[in-house]
Amino acid sequence: MFVVIFGRMSCPFCVRAKQLAEHLEKVGKIEGYRYVDMPSEGVTKEDIAKTAGKPIHTVPQVFVDQAHVGGFTEFDQFVRDQQLLAV
Repeated sequence: MFVVIFGRMSCPFCVRAKQLAEHLEKVGKIEGYRYVDMPSEGVTKEDIAKTAGKPIHTVPQVFVDQAHVGGFTEFDQFVRDQQLLAV
């Protein structure tokens, strides 16, 4: 499982999504992740919307194995639903 996070470093939820992905990688639950800092890489919400197939209004936007999951809340719920973290 590979995670891609699109966000901005000034966004607290983007930082939390990155921290969650880092932890998942550290404990061996995902193969890896890539954090895309949108401003520095010239990525817009419209670019992400094309990939996600729907309008994007907030960041972060998280993709797992190229499937759009959503923002931090949806990513956190995905991790829980997949039982990737011990409770």
